[in-house]
Amino acid sequence: MPTIERIEDFRADMIGWRRDLHAHPELGFEEERTAAFVAETLSSFGIKVHRGLAGTGVVGVLAGRHDDGGRIGLRADMDALALREENLFNHVSRYPGRMHACGHDGHMTMLLGAARYLAETRDFNGVIHFIFQPAEEGKAGGRVMVEDGLFERFPCDRVFGMHNWPLLPPGTFGVHSGPVMAAADRFEIIITGRGTHAAIPHHGIDSVLVAAHIITAVQGVISRTVDPLENAVISITTVQAGSAFNIVPETAVLGGTVRTFDPELRDRIEGDLTRMAQAIAAAFGAGAVLEYRRSYPPTINTSPEADLAAAAAAAVVGIERVIRDPPPSMGAEDFSFMLEWRPGAYIWLGQGGGDDGHIVHSPHYDFNDDVLTIGASYWATLAQMALPPN
Repeated sequence: MPTIERIEDFRADMIGWRRDLHAHPELGFEEERTAAFVAETLSSFGIKVHRGLAGTGVVGVLAGRHDDGGRIGLRADMDALALREENLFNHVSRYPGRMHACGHDGHMTMLLGAARYLAETRDFNGVIHFIFQPAEEGKAGGRVMVEDGLFERFPCDRVFGMHNWPLLPPGTFGVHSGPVMAAADRFEIIITGRGTHAAIPHHGIDSVLVAAHIITAVQGVISRTVDPLENAVISITTVQAGSAFNIVPETAVLGGTVRTFDPELRDRIEGDLTRMAQAIAAAFGAGAVLEYRRSYPPTINTSPEADLAAAAAAAVVGIERVIRDPPPSMGAEDFSFMLEWRPGAYIWLGQGGGDDGHIVHSPHYDFNDDVLTIGASYWATLAQMALPPN
């Protein structure tokens, strides 16, 4: 594959960075060692470093031959997952209960590799902002960076992100012209009945029975009220009720997630859940309250930036290894907050392993070091194409 030769020269360095980061994972907004590593590495390349945005965020600023060109942001996430690693290799997590199980160690390394090359060559015009974001895993670090003034302090005309994708073969890219990842919302349905002895249920109102009917009915929201050609998911994932075998509990709580792409459908499903829960509860003489929290918005690429990303990927691996508009994922990504403010593209880099069960968020996952130079070459090529020298 025609990766950049100079980046291949320091492949061993990149593998060392990646494995060091993997061995020392830190959770969202706690990435102190990680941020220090990133900041020191960027500084060693001669890149100006800014720390403290969103607490542990790091932004490196690099000007090209002339700094009066465009301005782009390249983003990598830094945090790990609260997961006990089950691997046995030498760079296994040193911290029980914490693991880089989503490849953020590789994401940081690829962006650091591109930063090193671009700092050496400066073969571009304009300014590149290397954005190392904390707390992607459920804590919305992307939103916090934006709220803390990311684009005011570090103006970007366009912003780009990348994620490894075990379900694609190594060295391939998936590039969407529109939706990439879904909006992720959380909900709880609190059901209130009337407690009683389990031997005399007719003296109470069984919250567990109400919960069971709601669970069954909710499955019909997608199958019978949503256009089959639209993408949406409702999953009830937690059920909490009762503490003894002989007591009908007064309350039951259901929890789950809703995934959508369309804002109007997102609104409608929230309303459908409210009406359905309240109506079913009322039919049994119980009450129900829906608490609905919107988390990450959908990740939606803008077409010109997706085309640019695809062209950069094709320059590295060949057009035949760039998959345009694969099916979007119902997973979520907080790079979406940045895309709400700036045009851009978020793409997938194939790394393989998914067929063997080594999927992201698995205790047996590990980033594929073979794609480090491919990803770094993509970042460098994208920057040079987005900010071409005169």
